[in-house]
Amino acid sequence: MNLESPKVTVAKSAGYIFNQLVDIKNFEKLMPENIAKFEVIDENCFEFGLKGMPEIKLVKKEMVEPSKIVLGAASSKLPFTLVANINEVAAEQSEVQLNFEGDFNPMMAMMIKGPIGKFIETLATNMNKL
Repeated sequence: MNLESPKVTVAKSAGYIFNQLVDIKNFEKLMPENIAKFEVIDENCFEFGLKGMPEIKLVKKEMVEPSKIVLGAASSKLPFTLVANINEVAAEQSEVQLNFEGDFNPMMAMMIKGPIGKFIETLATNMNKL
């Protein structure tokens, strides 16, 4: 299952956005309003929970400065990645798009497609809060 957020334009350089996203505690600023839990485990891992959804632990998997950050599920029960693609369009302007890729059975994919799509759209829209 692959989902993409809309591309969001942020009035910051790609380097700035990259550095903000590398510091995982900043993901709390991107979370939707219905967040029930956000906890930094260490500099590479955080856990969050939304009301009515199971808690998810994300770990930094890959970083390509200043254009890409890959987060992945810490648990192999729900294998997925969340990729932030950052494209600098001007000195102080960047486009950010989030891609979610998960390997789920068709029933699970059908159940989570809507909530996950809305979630990554919210994360992308909140990039301006960084």
